[in-house]
Amino acid sequence: MRLTKHERIVVIFNAVYISFFTCIAWQKANYEFVMYAAVVMAAALWILWKQRSVKFDLLILWGLSLWGLLHMVGGNIRIEGEVIYGAEVIRIFPRFHILRYDQIVHLLGFGVATLMCHHLLRPYLRESFESWWPLAMLVILMGSGLGAINEIIEFIAVETIPETGVGGYQNTLLDLCFNLLGGILAVLWLIVRRKT
Repeated sequence: MRLTKHERIVVIFNAVYISFFTCIAWQKANYEFVMYAAVVMAAALWILWKQRSVKFDLLILWGLSLWGLLHMVGGNIRIEGEVIYGAEVIRIFPRFHILRYDQIVHLLGFGVATLMCHHLLRPYLRESFESWWPLAMLVILMGSGLGAINEIIEFIAVETIPETGVGGYQNTLLDLCFNLLGGILAVLWLIVRRKT
């Protein structure tokens, strides 16, 4: 498989940060993030394998790469004894702990996942169709579905690995809300780009 120069840079970037954070997680016996590193690596390998036929653009490739990096940083780097994932960036609603690093990663990540879903769906669409809104809703639901799969993976981590950093019910629902918001923002960006 021949990669372009820009694609090779993305591959090297992913290989470096995944290897680096897998070693950190393994050294610290952070088996939750060893498992997540395996998931990120499997996703990266699938994208690399499919790139010739799927042809994700660089925006999606770099967006997915940044998402993976932020995820690995969030669970492996600690500030004052706490992983960054739990850090509050801005206090908006004290009861719900909004806005946290975790929620920003979900917003960005599932926004990019929604763009990826749109890209994968595009070859199956007619050249012209009257209303873009049904497609927009479908793409948002596809991105949210990937977000739900992510929450299932977190549930598996909670049930199989002792002392995970994954929160409870409220955390799961806030993650799902930010996944949905990321998908909505991605589709709004697609609509604006389509009109220009």
